[in-house]
Amino acid sequence: MTKHSAIPQQHRIDTVAMMIAAMTIIFMAMAASGSTWAAEGPLKLSPLLAEAEQDRIEAIERAMPSTVCVFVPGGGGGGSGVLISPDGYALTNFHVSSPAGNYMRCGLSDGNIYDAVIVGIDPVGDLALIRLLGRDDFPYATLADSQKANAGDWCMVIGNPFLLASNLQPTVTWGILSGVNRYQYPSGTLLEYADCLQTDASINPGNSGGPLYNADGELLGIVGRASFEKRGRVNVGVGYAISINQAKNFLGYLHSGRIVDHATLGATVATDPDGSVRVSNILESSDAYRRGLRYSAEIIEIDGRVVHTANDVQNVIATLPSGWRVKVVYRYEGNTVETLVRLMSVHGQDELLEKMAGAMPPPPPRETPKKNQDEDKDEQEEDSESDAVPDAEGDVPAAVLAVYEERRGFANYFANQQKQKEFIDSLRNQFPSGDAGQTRTWSIQGKTSKGEKVFIYVSDDRLSMVVGETPIEPETKSDLYESVEARSFAGAIPALDAWRRMLDKGPKKFGETIYWGTMPLAGERPLRDCVVGSDGEFEIRWLSHPDHNQVECIEVFADRDEDPAELWIHRDSDKADAKPVSLEVRYGVDSIFEMTIDSWDILDNNAADDKNEDNKDAGKPAPQDQAEQQG
Repeated sequence: MTKHSAIPQQHRIDTVAMMIAAMTIIFMAMAASGSTWAAEGPLKLSPLLAEAEQDRIEAIERAMPSTVCVFVPGGGGGGSGVLISPDGYALTNFHVSSPAGNYMRCGLSDGNIYDAVIVGIDPVGDLALIRLLGRDDFPYATLADSQKANAGDWCMVIGNPFLLASNLQPTVTWGILSGVNRYQYPSGTLLEYADCLQTDASINPGNSGGPLYNADGELLGIVGRASFEKRGRVNVGVGYAISINQAKNFLGYLHSGRIVDHATLGATVATDPDGSVRVSNILESSDAYRRGLRYSAEIIEIDGRVVHTANDVQNVIATLPSGWRVKVVYRYEGNTVETLVRLMSVHGQDELLEKMAGAMPPPPPRETPKKNQDEDKDEQEEDSESDAVPDAEGDVPAAVLAVYEERRGFANYFANQQKQKEFIDSLRNQFPSGDAGQTRTWSIQGKTSKGEKVFIYVSDDRLSMVVGETPIEPETKSDLYESVEARSFAGAIPALDAWRRMLDKGPKKFGETIYWGTMPLAGERPLRDCVVGSDGEFEIRWLSHPDHNQVECIEVFADRDEDPAELWIHRDSDKADAKPVSLEVRYGVDSIFEMTIDSWDILDNNAADDKNEDNKDAGKPAPQDQAEQQG
């Protein structure tokens, strides 16, 4: 295709629209005046018009292969979806996947049908991640930046309205974005559409879960809700899509196989008459309160987005997963504060599971659609659930059962186990490395910025840390717990010990361990992989960079209502085996300790035991010349 490099595609399309409107007016005027044209040969199409039309055709051709037609086995309904990776992961709606349970059938425009398994669900945001099986080279969509979308932009919806794609050829509708950053109040008790996209491209029952593309065929959002003329269930030109940026925020959580929740600031806000956003109430147990947010404080930015109204705040917060730590800018008593706030969960786990069960739509009838009971209403906002289709499929295929495991709190625990394996494999390929069942001792030496010598000794039998003339040697878990509660630099000890034992034992033997998903590190992207492990009264979190998998930070929570001890590991390069060059301990937004590393020795237990008694009184590790060097 020859591109008109000086004229952006969207601009060409807008120009063509104006040309068409102008031509229509001319034709109408000529018809009214009785004018005629002399026959001068075939009508010549403007090159700009022809090029724009060809661009649209090619955008549809690019987008069509990644669109998924979803069918519930046994004739229980269906909907649409969109592939987002070559290994078969696809996004759809929670209300599309829920009638199917753990298994569905999916068709692509190439005419092939694939078995698919549920992976993770976000019942609040009405998203589900499924995986089509049988290939590792699926066509997939390019993800756009939905924050760059504007009202008036051209867009298209491709999907399976009324499950008409019995030949697996999805329907394409074309329109514009009627609005952006829309907020839709929760439907029933759970579903909430925040910061969503509104379009007049025709959306009908069965389009749910399908893609909303921009004019270039890039994925802008996941179709979810629409307004219907109630008696005939006919689209009235108002449809909504979950923004792809919201889906990006939750992708790591969805890959964890969990049933995930959304975030809350731990405070309520109201729009002030002067046009600002003010805190109207706040929980004293929230991290926002610990960061100084108070009643009547003015909130200016959340996660890099400026907020002007209470609606803006909800639009931002409702698109973020629980547990994320984001930047917040606020003004209080004349001072402007930029800080980090760890977001709370909207629901407790039991509450979420109970509400989710209540929000799951029942399978549609197998023969005829359910007759509407609300005949007196002309229009109603509702989830665009699909109609029933017959399906002779019965038992769940073996290929699906091989990648599915049921567990409370999870849509598919098998997916989480795979992520845990990836984590421990990458951890054991880093420095300091370790093999399963190979118990080692760490001896770390260095100095603080003030020149004080630091000795750290971490083994199964002994934990100690000496900074200058200050020795710390906790003997019990209670001692470690108190060091974190006291915001001591000794919070590094339980972090290092947990790291060492995870290398040795692995996730299954360390304690209750799960892959949590992805989240910012100190409010910064790219999103880091997060693994959470329970170690007695501690909760330990490992945050790793997505590109090179190095552990960058280990958080130790002693009390959920207090700041964790954060051990930051700074390395000399991005290579997987790069050695740490310094360690830092932080609490909240405060850095309280940092040391450069002179040596990090890995001792086998026999050598460590021989030197343990000799150095116990001094609180120092075994001499370096006795160490087994690694890395």
